[in-house]
Amino acid sequence: MRKFGLIGLSLTHTFSPRYFEEKFKNEGISNAEYKAYEIESPEEVIELFSNDILGLNVTIPYKESVIPFLDDLDDTALSIMAVNTIKKVGNDLIGFNTDLYGFDNSIDPEFWKLDKRKGIILGTGGASKAVKNVLENHDFEAILVSRSGNGMAYDELNEEVIQNASIIVNTTPLGMAPNINSCPSIPYLHITNEHLVYDLIYNPEKTLFLTLAGANGASVQNGLTMLKLQAERSWEIWNNVSS
Repeated sequence: MRKFGLIGLSLTHTFSPRYFEEKFKNEGISNAEYKAYEIESPEEVIELFSNDILGLNVTIPYKESVIPFLDDLDDTALSIMAVNTIKKVGNDLIGFNTDLYGFDNSIDPEFWKLDKRKGIILGTGGASKAVKNVLENHDFEAILVSRSGNGMAYDELNEEVIQNASIIVNTTPLGMAPNINSCPSIPYLHITNEHLVYDLIYNPEKTLFLTLAGANGASVQNGLTMLKLQAERSWEIWNNVSS
């Protein structure tokens, strides 16, 4: 049996194992399994791979902290210093990033033609780096917002900043099940029907963040399409399939 999986800190509500289970069933793949592995520290990835695992996805909070325990990074992961996919090649662990591919390809190409070329990214973790890279690749200015001092502070998000942006992306875990009553603290009253508001969270399907933004007329999108795209790209990497 070929073993794959997902590592993270709290994976009770993750969709990934079910996604791959359905994929294997639908495509007649009988020699593979995909499981969730909750780990307490990133170095545990080494022990997991010693148990015949061939590939892992990586989620919060290990997309950056797992890097020192890998032997190499592909060009994309190296450029943004965040990993969400690991492949065992011989005795080496190689890090990749498919979040960038997933986010970019989940957005309608027509969006990138807008005149307002600024995007607001809530959070500065590993996923935010992929989003920032995509925005900048499309010649958008990326405005990072953080509580840690790495970027603009949340209380600096005023009407002018929000209305000069065309997309607002939540890359934080705020609002993720089971904590569905939380959301980023931003002035939602300044969001309009000229905004695309995107939440990388896919469980619940519509977070409080998206509900509040949608109530003001914004187009809203959750992270489910992105998840499927990055998962498929991970499978291609593990199985040496060219994209």
